[in-house]
Amino acid sequence: MRLLHDLEHVPPEVLGGALTIGNFDGVHLGHARIVESIRRQARAVHGPTVVFTFDPHPVRLLRPDQTPPPLTWTRRKAQLLAQLGVDAMIAYPTNRALLELSAEAFFQQIVVDQLQAKAMVEGPNFYFGRNRQGNTALLGQLCRQHQMALEIVEPMQLAGHDEIISSSRVRQAIAGGDVEAARRMLTEPYRLRGMVTHGAGRGGSLGFATANLEAIDTIIPAHGVYAGYVVRQELTHAAAIHIGPNPTFGEGQAKVEAHLIDFAGSLYGEPLELAFLARLRDVHTFNDVQQLTSQIHQDVEAVKLSYSDWLTPRVA
Repeated sequence: MRLLHDLEHVPPEVLGGALTIGNFDGVHLGHARIVESIRRQARAVHGPTVVFTFDPHPVRLLRPDQTPPPLTWTRRKAQLLAQLGVDAMIAYPTNRALLELSAEAFFQQIVVDQLQAKAMVEGPNFYFGRNRQGNTALLGQLCRQHQMALEIVEPMQLAGHDEIISSSRVRQAIAGGDVEAARRMLTEPYRLRGMVTHGAGRGGSLGFATANLEAIDTIIPAHGVYAGYVVRQELTHAAAIHIGPNPTFGEGQAKVEAHLIDFAGSLYGEPLELAFLARLRDVHTFNDVQQLTSQIHQDVEAVKLSYSDWLTPRVA
């Protein structure tokens, strides 16, 4: 998959394909449905499958105080889309000039002139151009004028629920600690990233060394203990993840830390990614270290089971 950050020198193999435009934050099942459609359209026009996204989210420029916390960083988004079969992702630098383009000018300059798209796929709530003046009705007119196929894909609902899957709904689930609900809406378990820094070192003395993460640039789940895994150098390790303070030791500052199960070695200064599979429990204050250690042993066993369950369908 090609990841482009501008349209200055678009490779020929990215031109003349099927295009979809949107933020694709989190890459959830609704996004996967759109990708399935653009792949079908791409085959019909004998061109590539192209996703055009904005970096950063336009809201960050227009209403910075209302900017939602992101679910994915750019390279992670590209990775997830590549797994769905996308040929190229354009993370276009959002600026005032882009946001001031009329809907017609945006379509002409981006879709027609620069990407030479032959087909488009969008959801029914797609808006484009200055002040979101363009909608799917106008998009349909513009596509017809340029003999371009257009498919409108209906939103996806989670099985057994009336609510539509959306990035906002995924954020809400994660913020509330319901990472399992988020898993059901996403194409992959929710993942955040950060840099490993020095902590108090208390976990090592208890026999459960932890990696403390800082500089996290995506949404952080609610306080609690989670089953998950760490992604390090393209390998995964089962991990018990603690988010919140350590009240047993009188620490009120919230932290994000992970105990990598059956892992030995130093991680200080490394970038690390944490993926969340299930929420195990709340953060508790324990009467003594022995009680805490006993609970951690239980947490580790629960993590192993959750991680094993996650691996099973992947190797089947």
